[in-house]
Amino acid sequence: MRKKVTVVGAGHVGATIALRLVENQLADVVLVDILEGIPQGKALDLLEAGPVQGYDFMLTGSNDYKSTQDSDIVVITAGLPRKSGMSRDDLLLKNAGIVKAVTTEVAQNSPEAVIIVVSNPLDAMCQVVYRVSGFPRERVIGMAGVLDSSRFKYFLSQELKVPVKSINTLVLGGHGDTMVPMPDHTTVNGKPIKKMIKKEKLDLIIERTRKGGAEIIKYLGKGSAYYAPATSGIEMAESYIKDLKKTLPCAAYLNGEYGVKNLYLGVPVKIGKNGVEQIIEIELSEEEKKQFNHSINAVQELFAEAKKIDNNLK
Repeated sequence: MRKKVTVVGAGHVGATIALRLVENQLADVVLVDILEGIPQGKALDLLEAGPVQGYDFMLTGSNDYKSTQDSDIVVITAGLPRKSGMSRDDLLLKNAGIVKAVTTEVAQNSPEAVIIVVSNPLDAMCQVVYRVSGFPRERVIGMAGVLDSSRFKYFLSQELKVPVKSINTLVLGGHGDTMVPMPDHTTVNGKPIKKMIKKEKLDLIIERTRKGGAEIIKYLGKGSAYYAPATSGIEMAESYIKDLKKTLPCAAYLNGEYGVKNLYLGVPVKIGKNGVEQIIEIELSEEEKKQFNHSINAVQELFAEAKKIDNNLK
């Protein structure tokens, strides 16, 4: 039986996720947005691409959450995009209210769904979804580390002139300026990255990774990245749909893991048919611990601001 995936938000990220879902023949899709005509038009456009691409999965565009009932996965992309000069933190005030309203509808219509959060500021929005939905932590996951790790891999591959598939790496922590690329856990064809790139150059690549989203925003002028974020969300959804049990860096709710409690943070998790099936704890170097703790503090401060906006999140 085909899975049903609802994508909330028919903007660039949401529409690209819908496209990837059907062209990879993963699920039937409901594309929901508050703007009348937008999800309907994009869904019809994607359906008309089906005969060319060779997919016949169903897409429905809607402004009504009733059409999303009994979804297996809900991907939340709704919210304002980052603009040039705007940090993810600046989005907090606007997007917390939007994500809260969306989550209320999702919980009512698809109480057994796995929710993948894409909206920024990611870590705080995961906390909002978790608190408002009342879902178990295994069924609320944030898309962050897959994207950040992909950017890190790409930058490294360009520097070393090697295929991206030859690189294994990891980015942990918050999805923002305090993310923690992990050079001590990065290899190229099994060889430690620190033996292949000088520290000064590696530090520059790490900093570029942290600013990866802002770099694209600067080029675009209006709007933000969407191809890479959407594709990263698809990798998570596919692991759930096909029960692949991939280990992926995602924002997960920590309850003692890594010495952290009651907080969403980017860590390696195993994703299967039950959502987050395991949180993988890896050994951190002293420098990585220092950076990871800095990221924890930043995410805690961000969610503290969210709670000031809405007392119900406490």
